[in-house]
Amino acid sequence: MASRVLLKKPFDLGKIVLRNQSTMSAFEIQHKTPLIKKVEAIPVALYGGRHAVTMLPGGGIGPELMGYVREVFKYAGAPVDFEVVDIGDENKELDYALTSIKRNGVAIKGNIETKSESANVVSRNVAIRNELDLFVNVLHCKSYPGVPARQKDIDIVIIRQNTEGEYAMLEHESVDGVVESMKVVTQSNSDRVARYAFEYAKRNGRKRVTTIHKANIMKLSDGLFLDTSKRIAEEYPEIEHTDMIIDNCCMQLVSKPHQFDVMIMTNLYGSIVSNVVCGLIGGAGLLSGKNYGDHYAIFEPGTRNTGTAIAGKNIANPIAMLSASVDMLHHLGHTQHAELIQRAIEKTICEDKIHTPDLGGSAKSTDIVQRIIDHILQSDIRP
Repeated sequence: MASRVLLKKPFDLGKIVLRNQSTMSAFEIQHKTPLIKKVEAIPVALYGGRHAVTMLPGGGIGPELMGYVREVFKYAGAPVDFEVVDIGDENKELDYALTSIKRNGVAIKGNIETKSESANVVSRNVAIRNELDLFVNVLHCKSYPGVPARQKDIDIVIIRQNTEGEYAMLEHESVDGVVESMKVVTQSNSDRVARYAFEYAKRNGRKRVTTIHKANIMKLSDGLFLDTSKRIAEEYPEIEHTDMIIDNCCMQLVSKPHQFDVMIMTNLYGSIVSNVVCGLIGGAGLLSGKNYGDHYAIFEPGTRNTGTAIAGKNIANPIAMLSASVDMLHHLGHTQHAELIQRAIEKTICEDKIHTPDLGGSAKSTDIVQRIIDHILQSDIRP
């Protein structure tokens, strides 16, 4: 039975008809994913003043970090109930997770391992972002005072296109030993990512937006993304717009990071730049990332690392995941609870200087969490 894919905005793609997945080849399954799906608005689940949130622990250190989130929320009195969903390589597990997120509207997740190399099993992380049309990822890269880092006083916002580019998952072997991978850049997605970035800058008093690209080589794909940014920039004359080639951008981030304010880029460049900036600030264990669509939001550690090598050793830095939970509370409108936990985090790592090994310390994960809870319990301002 044929099923229709409704697009949020019209594309010159002609008539799109997808056959039932059971009759499709692995090649065809991959080629159905980069479409923007039309989703109906579903209200954020709220029951008796409490929010239901989908929790996807993921692999590696994800499950233990989620345990710390639940523990901190308990002592902070955060009005959130978690629906825990584990995802493996079974499609029915992914389908249930998507149903849960659509029902609740909000999720917090660790990085989900996709262990199968079969073309029939796509990356779970990419599939979730594509299916829910989470078109933008926001990473606020701000230095923590007192945390050893290669650069100090950094305050950069990275806004990343989140559903296409090289992550469109369009690959095939045209002839034996020759693999082609398609990079997808659409004007529709470029437009709304650029507009999101300039609106963000306007709302938050930011002065400059820099578009990162490789339009000197990829003249059509990155050229479209850059041209769209320039067009949108004309609507915001109060905000300076510049652009920079990705190669030079990485060098400039290492040598002169303070020149950047808000940065926008396509998907793969966002993955690279996010990890570079996180490394400058202190590593993968500090910063959180936010994924937004028109109707759903997912919060996660900023660098999307699984951390399998340190799982179960009680040395993983819990700050990135706890910061993601703070972002989630702000999104849900629980500002007091968010600020209570954020203050406790800052006191623990900036004033007490209790650091896990990734920050040059010797503290255990549980030492960090316990000190955060102690600060919460000692706070004079509690919701």
